[in-house]
Amino acid sequence: MNEETFKQACRRVRDGNQQALGIGTLGEKTLHAVLKYGYEPQEENHETKIGGYVADIVGENGIIEIQTQGFDRLRKKLSAFLEVCDVTVVYPVAAVKWLSWIDSETGAISPRRKSPRRGKLQDSCTEFYKIRNFLGHPRLHLKIVLLELEEYRYQNGWGNGGKRGSARCDRIPISFLGEISLDRLEDYRILLPRGLPTPFTTADFRKAAAIPPKATQCTVNLLYRLGIIQRVGKQGRCFLYEITAKKEVTP
Repeated sequence: MNEETFKQACRRVRDGNQQALGIGTLGEKTLHAVLKYGYEPQEENHETKIGGYVADIVGENGIIEIQTQGFDRLRKKLSAFLEVCDVTVVYPVAAVKWLSWIDSETGAISPRRKSPRRGKLQDSCTEFYKIRNFLGHPRLHLKIVLLELEEYRYQNGWGNGGKRGSARCDRIPISFLGEISLDRLEDYRILLPRGLPTPFTTADFRKAAAIPPKATQCTVNLLYRLGIIQRVGKQGRCFLYEITAKKEVTP
């Protein structure tokens, strides 16, 4: 996907929503739909049954699955699809996010505000870790799509005016900011943040990456499992890690 195909997909989904449904009534499907049309504009290649499962896209380059969350539900599909052809899993990360709140009683939408936190590549690892047994398969490819998007949430939670624990209504993509492809194990080195000491702990990794604890733990565990980092000892109760040497790529 590139900026132009992204814009075309946004227009297509937006026009369809205005004619039929409107903000919020598609739930999580708006973001999914934009990515699906962005990667494959031809609807005849959408929603194709393969081996007892329905693939989002089937084309000359294999299967493309758009997965905005819930990678645990992807495991059975991958087992079936990877027996047949190459599979590309697309996962969006909100590098820039705007928040708007919907009053659950009146439906009124608050003015949007920019979230202070920028999404990071490592945020994807909380989902990637759920399919860790498939990573490294020669037919599996991952794409992280960096987006600017608007997120609408119902103000139906608790604390802070009903914002804590609130339910997400919809996510509307605004801008395409880039795409990262993970095709080989060595590609996962892009998840290493700059400024890591040698050796480093999980706490050091979290500080260098500036990500939450869960994303930190999943990323470190994933990189260790993939052989990008190795354990070299302990500091108290914490493991010490070092980055492994790059492997030579056979031409």
